Amino acid sequence: MAELKKIIIDTDPGVDDAMAIFLALQSPEVEVIGLTTIYGNVYTTLATRNALHLLEIAGRTDIPVAEGSHLTITKGTKLRIADFVHGTDGLGNQNFPPPKGKAIEQSAVDFLIQQTSLYPGKVTVVALGPLTNIALAIQADPAFIKNVGQIVLLGGAFSVNGNVNPAAEANIFGDPDAADIVFTSGADILAIGINITHQVILTDADRDKLAESSGKFAQYLCKILDVYFSYHHDAYSTKGVYLHDPTTILAAVDPSLITYVEGVVRVQTVGITRGLTLFYNKQKRCTTRNLLEVIHG
Repeated sequence: MAELKKIIIDTDPGVDDAMAIFLALQSPEVEVIGLTTIYGNVYTTLATRNALHLLEIAGRTDIPVAEGSHLTITKGTKLRIADFVHGTDGLGNQNFPPPKGKAIEQSAVDFLIQQTSLYPGKVTVVALGPLTNIALAIQADPAFIKNVGQIVLLGGAFSVNGNVNPAAEANIFGDPDAADIVFTSGADILAIGINITHQVILTDADRDKLAESSGKFAQYLCKILDVYFSYHHDAYSTKGVYLHDPTTILAAVDPSLITYVEGVVRVQTVGITRGLTLFYNKQKRCTTRNLLEVIHG
């Protein structure tokens, strides 16, 4: 039997984070060895509470939760929080009772460093929010880059407009300096941009099917989805919602589901295009004829 892939999910729950965490817990190919928390959809304190709550719902309180940074890597406190997408509580304004569990004493950064050193080359870190915790781990321990198996991250808008502004995608915009540290670290990185996740949609019809399921996770998700669907209907005029975080988990579980291009990424950290992901495709295979075909359709 193949060895299970160990994953740590760095998360800011978040409706689609809830979907992603449940998906990871239900995937027999992976073993979730911990959740680390970060600001993004909500502030870090609430992200920790929501992570603990989701593990209780899933019956997996054996999985540790380590609280992450409350500030950007440059000590920025004016954070962009997407509660207008996910609800003020991050989980569809359901105001669930507080979880019984607590975060471990270890910080997210220390937990990331410890686990990757315990299982060198075996841990995949799946980053679903701004990349502050990952960048701090890189800065705190030079061995982290060698020890981490892969970093699969949700971030960037490659060849499409951003979703915060025309330049930037939300997670990268949340801490562009941290993102640039991660992208230039030399780690094995798989970036799932919104150019991919905007192709993966849970439709209104899919949601109706979900409502018919008696499954525990299906019933829970139906409770929390209203705010998320309303936002997408208003903001994008879509009959459905984008599955950003679940798609990123799928890429970590089974990379063969997605087609990739290899290259170098840098992040713009200042100015009007702050948060822009610049991609340099080293495999320049586009001939003049191909380019003309693209231009003329």
